[in-house]
Amino acid sequence: MATYYNIKGSSVSGGQATTELTSPTSETSISHILLTNVHATADATVTLFIQNDPASGVTSTYNIIHTIAIPADSSLVLDDEVMFDFQPGYGLYMTVASSDTVDVIIS
Repeated sequence: MATYYNIKGSSVSGGQATTELTSPTSETSISHILLTNVHATADATVTLFIQNDPASGVTSTYNIIHTIAIPADSSLVLDDEVMFDFQPGYGLYMTVASSDTVDVIIS
């Protein structure tokens, strides 16, 4: 079953700096992620990463994609299952630039 998100940057109404797509405690199987820049004239800058949530409070973060520019009215498909085969205890997170809006479909 697919999961849908509308990710907004921190300066967009209702936006935030980082969005949790899957929590470190979930057992989600991901095979594809579609990222769509819904802005008509500006690139969207996207970072997708995994991060753990240890009791010590010191996290480990690993970037899957880092500050990738998705052109206006374009999409990026990530469809290599190996990319999303991370260890239990890691969640999947995404950030976009402060004024960006990106639709995300995870399947």
